[in-house]
Amino acid sequence: MSNFTLKQLRYFEAVARHAHFGRAAEACSISQPAISVQIKELEANLGTPLFERAARAVRLTAFGSEFGVRVREILRAVDELEDFSKTAKNGLIGRLRLGVIPTIAPYLLPNIIAHLGRTHDGIELHVRETMTHKLIQELSDGLIDAAIVALPISESTLTEVPLFDEDFVLVRSHAQATEPVPDAEGLKKMRLLLLEEGHCFRDQALSFCNIRTALPREGLDGSSLSTLVQLVGSGIGVTLIPDMAVAVETRSAPVCVARFAQPIPSRTVGMIWRKKSPLAEQLLQISEVVALAAKFRQADVSTT
Repeated sequence: MSNFTLKQLRYFEAVARHAHFGRAAEACSISQPAISVQIKELEANLGTPLFERAARAVRLTAFGSEFGVRVREILRAVDELEDFSKTAKNGLIGRLRLGVIPTIAPYLLPNIIAHLGRTHDGIELHVRETMTHKLIQELSDGLIDAAIVALPISESTLTEVPLFDEDFVLVRSHAQATEPVPDAEGLKKMRLLLLEEGHCFRDQALSFCNIRTALPREGLDGSSLSTLVQLVGSGIGVTLIPDMAVAVETRSAPVCVARFAQPIPSRTVGMIWRKKSPLAEQLLQISEVVALAAKFRQADVSTT
């Protein structure tokens, strides 16, 4: 078997991840014919196909799936070696690949970017916004360096650093403004709008109401907090949102915000990364910057 290149392995990983040559080529900033040629050369070197090609998608062969596991390990090790050499040289992170869940990203990222720009001059920030389970997998695969999520994650391979605690608030229509704020039992009897399956914020809301299984939905789950708030403004139901989202999401909807009495639903926001990451020391410092950015944002919101 002839040698294959690290570039070919990266192209293979991109095609495997996107299950599409065109999207993989775009992610790798090359043309689709070029990435196809590289994959064909890799397959020729290996002496066996890596993908089953169809008109609109590609699938890994059995060999390709096993090959992919080893390729991700190799690429993760290479990336960690590069990060290690950079930090050993100047003690700073040059590039940070940061994942953030959707119920945090729109509200906290601007402050994080501003604070990192002041504390880590020249840092190249790559942001990935997606749901928690995908971020955990991408951390494991070495595709991102760290993630901001709701804790706990309870993965033995990951370091968890709490950043701050945040309350949830009730959003309801103006017509309900004078009604008593329901407790958890009262919410069970209301038309509670939730994020769609896969969002940890949905699970946290259900947990507060002590609901073990999903409620009958009638197709009203939302893909974003913005959608939920707009539905509430149309008089369809009520919803919960995190405190950090209030200023952004309620400014353009005819809704009112109510705060719960004890026990108050809340979440702990934290930062996670691989325990074996060569950037662990720097990521701990960055987590302190993120916590400070959150503190400044909360102060700004409280004065508006």
